[in-house]
Amino acid sequence: MNVTIDKNSGYCFGVEFAIQMAEDELAQDDTLYCLGDIVHNRMEVERLHALGLRIIDRDQLEELHDAKVLIRAHGEPPETYALALRNNIELIDASCPVVLKLQNRVKHAFDATTRQNGQVVIYGQPGHAEVIGLTGQTRNQALIVMTEADLDQIDFARPVTLFSQTTKSTAGFYHMKQVIEERIATAGGSLESFDANDSICRQVSNREPALAKFAVQHDVIIFVSGRKSSNGKALFSVVNKTNPRSYFVENEQELQDEWFQGMESVGICGATSTPMWLMQRVKDRIEEVTEMKLA
Repeated sequence: MNVTIDKNSGYCFGVEFAIQMAEDELAQDDTLYCLGDIVHNRMEVERLHALGLRIIDRDQLEELHDAKVLIRAHGEPPETYALALRNNIELIDASCPVVLKLQNRVKHAFDATTRQNGQVVIYGQPGHAEVIGLTGQTRNQALIVMTEADLDQIDFARPVTLFSQTTKSTAGFYHMKQVIEERIATAGGSLESFDANDSICRQVSNREPALAKFAVQHDVIIFVSGRKSSNGKALFSVVNKTNPRSYFVENEQELQDEWFQGMESVGICGATSTPMWLMQRVKDRIEEVTEMKLA
């Protein structure tokens, strides 16, 4: 059986940068705190925990003093930096440059639209770390939408500025844009007061067509990702739509032998939060199982 790992899968730049910063710090100190999971992949979090990375939540950050804390690629709202100053916390800021640029755009848009009695809307997952950082730029006044039902929060007679979480589906964003335009027209509003900003990271969105192409080249697709990964869910939907014989796993232990019966080609791919070493482990396990059956 031919088993191939997608060469375009694996960490995006932002995640790779954050993990490298964590490893560099841990090479000098026994312990480094991280505000939230450094990456939405349980296997990688466990690996870094063994090196001394300790995940804390916002309540624990409030109680922490005189320590080092890593800001992960998702970015943080302004209040996190203010708290760090109060508690004498040294921040190791690994915020993704793409996210930082978007935070700045959201802040400027909020300042401008507030003067026009407008609204900032973010297409994203409520409670997601990146979304928390983005809404923080609007004093938590931005409206978060994931579904068409969420659009009921918007006053379509007022100006609307739309952004997207950087890891959301491109198709999902443009669908939401179209629905907003339709609702503005129905409400008698002006489309001139609607500003839609496609702020999806191109390193993420470009993977969608590449993954769709990869998926049709193999009999079976094994998609490796943490179940908490928003990007993983979006990319798996692309793969599964293209190849129905696609399976979502967190690690090699979730593989099932019957998935590979009668198959000649297996493709392995993953999210921007999936480490290459984990996909290699999945590949090794598939090859081990198939070789045992042939023997």
